[in-house]
This record gives sequence, C-alpha cells and structure tokens, in this order.
Amino acid sequence: MTVSNAQSGILDRLSAGETLVFDGATGTYLQKHGLEPGGSPELMNANEPEVIQGMAKQYFDAGSDIVLTNTFGGNRFMLEKYGAGDRVFELNRLGAEHARSVAPPGKFVAGSIGPTGEFIEPLGTVTEEDLYETFAEMATAFETGGADAVMIETQLAIEEASIAVRAAKDNTNLVVMSTMVFDKGPRGYFTMMGVTPEQAVQGLEQAGADIVGTNCGNGIERMVEIATKMRATTDKFLVVQSNAGLPVIRGGETCYLETPEFMSKHFKRLADLPINILGGCCGTTAEHISSLVQSVKSL
Repeated sequence: MTVSNAQSGILDRLSAGETLVFDGATGTYLQKHGLEPGGSPELMNANEPEVIQGMAKQYFDAGSDIVLTNTFGGNRFMLEKYGAGDRVFELNRLGAEHARSVAPPGKFVAGSIGPTGEFIEPLGTVTEEDLYETFAEMATAFETGGADAVMIETQLAIEEASIAVRAAKDNTNLVVMSTMVFDKGPRGYFTMMGVTPEQAVQGLEQAGADIVGTNCGNGIERMVEIATKMRATTDKFLVVQSNAGLPVIRGGETCYLETPEFMSKHFKRLADLPINILGGCCGTTAEHISSLVQSVKSL
C-alpha cells in the first residue's frame, strides 16, 4: 500500500488552529470482543481482522480524526512472549492496513508503539541498537501499511522514547508523536523512571518529536494539571489522551467510572489551554469520543 497523501495534513490542520480528536481505548474494546486474558492483541491483526477493522470504524464513526493501530505491544520483545518475534513487520503492517481500510477521507491513522518492558544496558540486557531496530521495523511497517503518523505512547523512560522517536524519524516520512505516563506523588508528577512533565516535553522535543504530551495513568482532572505544566513549558503542539478515571474493581470486573459527560467538561478546559489533540485512553469508549467531539469541535 502507498502512504496516505494526508501525512503532513495533521500538522497543517493543527497549524491552522484546528483541534483534532484521537480515538478511545483499544484494550477495553478488544476485551469485549474476544481477546482472552493474557492473549496477544497484535495476533488478532492476523487472526481476527474483522474485529480490528470494526474497532477502527467505530471510532471513526464517533468522530475521531486520528485512530491508533492495534500494535501497542508490536515490538519484538513483547511478541517473542507469544512465539511471534519474527512477525514484527507483518503484524504492524496489518495493524496499519486494517485502520486505513476503514478510514474516511480526511481522517488519519497513527501507528501505536508502546513500551518494550525492557531496560537498556547496564540496567538491563538490551542495547540501544536492539531497541532502535525493533522501533524502526515497526515504523516502516506502519508506513507500508498506509499510516500517516507514529504514536510512541505510555512511555516511562526518556531514553527509550527518544530512541523510538529517532528510529521513526530516520526511517519514515511519518509525523512522529510521543507521550509519557505520570503518577502523582508527594513531590508532584513523575513517570516511574523519574521524569517530570516538563522534562518529558523538553526531552521528547529534543529527540525530534513533532507532537508531545501525555496519555494513560490518570483521569481527566489530573490530566488537566499535567497538561497545564506541559503547556507552560512549550508553545509547540501537545496531545493528551485521558483515562476514564482510575480503574476500580466491581463484581470482579475492572471498571472506569468517568462518564462521557463528566470528561467532556474537562476536555473543554484542555482545548482552551490549548491542547491541540485530545483523545481517550483506558476505559474510554466511542460514546466518550462522540461527547468529546461535540464539546471541542463547537468551540
């Protein structure tokens, strides 16, 4: 497949002052559509393509401007746990193709790259070259499959995120986005590896990312706090993808309690900062995205 001619359109539309909307949760959707506990979402790209296409179509129908590929764990290290370490290119290409196949004109596809779960030497056993190679393979697969952008998301360490940004920039012509996940403690917000929101912005932009921000790990009110810190650090494009609150267990099931109506009020606050791209993460559904679209597109 050829790359969509709209790849620079994301930046063009943001430069024109438009607020773009991402999709909602992937895992939440797949768990309701056949993903077994402990199963590989990425293998569904090959084994259950209609489910993956249906997920993307649902979010496009809800008003998403950008939909992520089902490739969050598509790196070699994660896929090796499922005996699929040699299928990195195939599964990531399929992820992009599935989303592209249902994308309406003027809509975008972003290839999802999540954390590898590995530590770089000397803390761990992988080298920077190991990480670079798997990220480059993922990014080129996205481009081959018709994606417009790469989203390096839910990152904890600035070193790994920066390698992924560089690999995507070096090997593709895609728009490159990167986000990190923060926890709130007595001294403020930090990633698990000790990165502050301000350091994340500076480090990811220095690595070459076109758009930076935060996703996952927090409900919408805390996301407003994090986004405010990020906006004070940069005048470049920012993206926020919020959970529907923190998970709680009810009747043996994991639940996210923030409603579309509750989140939409705070999404307006984020749009006013401004945060240029808004979307959902864990627990958010097509209903959340539809409400988000209605709240920010009317501004």
